[in-house]
Amino acid sequence: MLKKLKSKLSAWKISALLTDKTLWISALLGALLVFAYAPFSQWWLTWLVLPSWLWYVNRNLTQTNRDSKLCVKHGFAFGFGWFAAGVSWVHVSIAEFGGMPLIASIFVMLLLCLYLALYPALALYLTAKLSLWRNKQINWWLLAPCWALTEYLRGKVLTGFPWLSIGYTQIDAPFSALAPVIGEVGISVMLMLLSAAIISTLNGTKKFLAVIPFLIIIALTATSAITQWVTPTGETKRIALIQGNIAQSIKWEPAQQWPTMLKYLDLSRKNYNADIIVWPESAVPAIETMSTTQEFLTLANQSATINNSAIITGIINYNFESKEYFNSLIVLGKKHSNDEQGNYFYGHSNRYNKNHLLPIGEFVPFGDLLRPLAPLFNLPMSSFTRGAYKQKNLTAHDINLLALICFEIAFADQLSANFANESNILLTVSNDAWFGDSHGPHQHMEIARMRALEFARPLIRATNTGVTAVADHNGNLTDILPQFEQGVLHADVTLVSGTTPYSRYGNTPIYLFSLCLAIFIIYRKR
Repeated sequence: MLKKLKSKLSAWKISALLTDKTLWISALLGALLVFAYAPFSQWWLTWLVLPSWLWYVNRNLTQTNRDSKLCVKHGFAFGFGWFAAGVSWVHVSIAEFGGMPLIASIFVMLLLCLYLALYPALALYLTAKLSLWRNKQINWWLLAPCWALTEYLRGKVLTGFPWLSIGYTQIDAPFSALAPVIGEVGISVMLMLLSAAIISTLNGTKKFLAVIPFLIIIALTATSAITQWVTPTGETKRIALIQGNIAQSIKWEPAQQWPTMLKYLDLSRKNYNADIIVWPESAVPAIETMSTTQEFLTLANQSATINNSAIITGIINYNFESKEYFNSLIVLGKKHSNDEQGNYFYGHSNRYNKNHLLPIGEFVPFGDLLRPLAPLFNLPMSSFTRGAYKQKNLTAHDINLLALICFEIAFADQLSANFANESNILLTVSNDAWFGDSHGPHQHMEIARMRALEFARPLIRATNTGVTAVADHNGNLTDILPQFEQGVLHADVTLVSGTTPYSRYGNTPIYLFSLCLAIFIIYRKR
């Protein structure tokens, strides 16, 4: 009887949520944020959506005493709309390559969005609870530190999924000048502070205080914009990025291994005027230790060496001693310009093993239980082992390249842990063919551009189907290939020297600022 009553109450609550028009408005505002990200890149929408949403939530709070509960509902609704529109591309890989019907793939995608919506809900809950502890109304200035905390958790819990963080919308906005100082996380906090200032102004409470954050942030932005954090060394390197455009449906078929490898080698032979040639993630669709793979790699190594070039390629490695698979990058050809014999032999240390693996795609939690349930949990190459968190930069043709594979570019902390003054170029490779002609690959490129801006290093990105591109140390796209076409992107990359405040201190200053701000607001005199 009790179970039936609980189920009826739960059903009633869900029904009440679905019929609450005020929550639908929050969800719609969250969904509008998708147009602030690539490929739409309407960054000004963030400045419109966030204050409008907070004003709308605040307006509804004046009509009820259930402040914290209502905040949770609106935070959850906003988050669901935000992620449902923003990461809708997830269902493409599940439906096309996971062996699940379209309805099932959409259901899995919605489950992910429901999970991600918990974080903005938690941010508003903490804002309400901390406000009501000392006051009788919501203090929206607390949202910025609470948002910083929940976004930190979103990037850590269950291996982390920091996709669509608010700060990425500003990569082409004037306030992107702050990225070398406070990073994308700092820009997110800044946006929340400015939204709180707008709400305070609209509420008519101490309007002069609301102006202060605007003045401070504008001054910091102007100062950062005219500051040259790094200087060009005068040296350039000729880079060639190979986009093979191999269909994902045939990529791992044994009969396609040699045709695929020879395609990349032939495209490279025509471009040996480049110092460094980069192939995408798992461009060699075979295990490195196989005899046929070794034969091919030896050929490619000799070919690059003779032509005074180096090739960096993605490949799958298998360690016989530990019986572990790794998603790797290796260097063929010249490590240094004066090498005579080339760089490659199996087991050499000039390689990178991916550390931050993608759940389901590259490792399956509770695999023994989940793999029998659906093909989704048994995708090709879904049993990788993590590489070390800190690894040496790759060296190719006298250049140090800080390498990250696919999803890892979204984790600024990982890049920071591997960054050194000697790091010349940021290198990221991917295979976004998993996500088809969706906005996912464009968002991925946008994230990579933010890393280039934060660390003030040129970035090169090689992919199977796009987006293959080059960005300068200011995060500006300088060269790009069309998607879903076979091609080679040539670029002369200018090297720089120096470091940014963000590359030295990372997110620590912004987290400390958020903590101090929260303490000050909570304990200040009323």
